[in-house]
Amino acid sequence: MEKPDLYLKNDLTKSSFYTVGLSIIFLVFTWKTNTVHEIFFALPYFIILYFLFFSIGKPRLSTWIYEKINNDIYKAYLFPTFLIILLFSWVLINGYNPFQGTMFLVPYLIIFPSLIFTAKKDPSGKIDWLDFTTYGLFLLPITLIELSPDTNLPFNGGGFDSVYRLVLILSAVYAFVIIRNLKDVGFYPVFKWQFIWIAVWVWIAFYAFVFIIGYSIDFIRLIGHDSFNLELFENILRKIISVFLHTAIFEELFFRGLLQNMLSKRIAQSGAWNKFWLWGFISLLIISLLTGYLMEGNMFWFPALIAALLFLAAYVIELKGSNSAGTYTALAITSVIFGLVHYHGGSIIFVGLACIGGWAYGYTYIKTKNVFYAALVHALVNSSLLIFGLELM
Repeated sequence: MEKPDLYLKNDLTKSSFYTVGLSIIFLVFTWKTNTVHEIFFALPYFIILYFLFFSIGKPRLSTWIYEKINNDIYKAYLFPTFLIILLFSWVLINGYNPFQGTMFLVPYLIIFPSLIFTAKKDPSGKIDWLDFTTYGLFLLPITLIELSPDTNLPFNGGGFDSVYRLVLILSAVYAFVIIRNLKDVGFYPVFKWQFIWIAVWVWIAFYAFVFIIGYSIDFIRLIGHDSFNLELFENILRKIISVFLHTAIFEELFFRGLLQNMLSKRIAQSGAWNKFWLWGFISLLIISLLTGYLMEGNMFWFPALIAALLFLAAYVIELKGSNSAGTYTALAITSVIFGLVHYHGGSIIFVGLACIGGWAYGYTYIKTKNVFYAALVHALVNSSLLIFGLELM
């Protein structure tokens, strides 16, 4: 039998492999659009951040770190402090003052969840309302407050996310997975053909459903491609990678890995999934109707209809009892919330379809227990207009 330290070494070796592979893609995609100087300064940050990105959520490594910290508040702050230093140094070497504007608030955001969970010291693992409060107080500022300057990698480029976004992701994983000890968040890469198949068929099934609805109401139009060539393939690959790293992994961590995961646990603890289902259904149906009413368009009822159908599906599945009680109630609640926060897209139809998308991503997460596969479906969905030659009307 392999020793625990050998398991850790194997995990870190795999993380190194993923980091090297992504770094090569980074160099290929940025070589023509950025100067050698920009790439030279970005690469060390890129390697450090993405090595942590591929490593920190792994169960064996997170358990090892948790045991080393052992509720020592000073040790618990070492990693958040390191992240702050990385972010501020990146801003400084690119000619900006990190102590001005909204950037000055970032250390609070990075340290805040770890501070709460270190003080909580709850080894039971039971989810309570402090967990959801911490989640909300961390997520709302980072989504509502615009950070300046942008901290892209490279600084004048894009597509491989930003130092700021990666620091937020890493601080969230560190706080919830390691300090809070939620080991099943599933924020780590793992290669399984079964999971790839789940992701692919969920994506195809979802987009076929969306195309039927969208085409029938003149929301989606098929424009096709002039030809399939190497340039189109490169654009598709670039789009998928960009969406995965910049949008999908962030949203799937917070909506599926954390919110849906914690909701599912909380509902199971209560022993009364039907109460959560009822209150979730009533409140989100009202909010869906209000959202549709306040947006421009004739189909104000569309988000509410989708919400009702998703909750009905969850209710039927819960009655069958084939999964842990509350699993699909949590999926329905999270999916509708996910759709409603997409009201900024300005389209009633888009909000409703985003609710369905939330169900697809959440279902993938249930089946794989891995944020990366939910993010893969998300990235494929967001890239489908380019892949299939479609246009939103």
